[in-house]
Amino acid sequence: MVARAARAALFLLGCLLGACGFAQPLTVVTSTTDLKSLVEIVSGDRVAVASLVPAGSNAEEYQPRPGDLGRLKDAQLVVRVGADYDLWLDALLRQAGNPALVRGGPGYVDASFGIALLEVRGAAVGAQGGHAHGSGNPHYWLDPANAEIITGFVLEALARVDPPSAKYYEARRLAFLERLAAKLPEWAAALAPVQGRPMLAYHNSWAYLARRFRLNVAGTIEPRAGVPPSAAHLAALLRKMSDEKIEVIVRQPFEPEKTPAFLAAKSGARVVVLAASVGVVPQATDYLALFDYNVKQLAAAWPTH
Repeated sequence: MVARAARAALFLLGCLLGACGFAQPLTVVTSTTDLKSLVEIVSGDRVAVASLVPAGSNAEEYQPRPGDLGRLKDAQLVVRVGADYDLWLDALLRQAGNPALVRGGPGYVDASFGIALLEVRGAAVGAQGGHAHGSGNPHYWLDPANAEIITGFVLEALARVDPPSAKYYEARRLAFLERLAAKLPEWAAALAPVQGRPMLAYHNSWAYLARRFRLNVAGTIEPRAGVPPSAAHLAALLRKMSDEKIEVIVRQPFEPEKTPAFLAAKSGARVVVLAASVGVVPQATDYLALFDYNVKQLAAAWPTH
């Protein structure tokens, strides 16, 4: 009798702790730090979120690690970039054996659904290597207005696996959208003086940012995504820089420094470091801080003569 009463008391205690909010939080795995930040914005402290790609790494060339399988096996949700950006995740999901996370499952979220992708024609990758942008340019989170769509899918998925917290998640998303709505005109005003001024980028990461704020990415150092430039391509870029008076080259910290420095030395252009993902630079601590940093860098990039 005593043992039965003790078990009943423990069961009741467990129920009470769960009802009072001390239950284990949901576990969400994202493919990138940008999606991690957006999930955390919506979920608050009710969800534990992990990004497979570490901050500061190139997600398009990510090599999965042994611990990634364990994260996926225990997760209730997986949120991916899609659009052929994180193709390496498909093999991980198959190996993880978590039925909730299979494509079409209740815990599977492709954040690219509903996004109007740019450059949908894509480009095939030939014998020279590189990585495909076959479904269109996948860097869509760099248009901050797309965060409304992305967080909408995140909210829907969180509410599906955690219905009691749906109103909480919805309130957090709406508060974020209010902050975002206030930031958009602030960023646009800061970039207005440099609208249309041509720049080169190392990788074709900036099409969405450029469209949103009327920036002019006149060319890329990579002739194709993931393909290093040839001597002939660099010579053509130098002619282009002279003809079009291109004074700024943008690169990310993990992208090669040598080639942008060479072009800058030959042309007199300035190399500016931008961040296409949360955590790539220390200042990009979350999704909104990512744009604060990039806007500040671009607004100060051109000489004031």
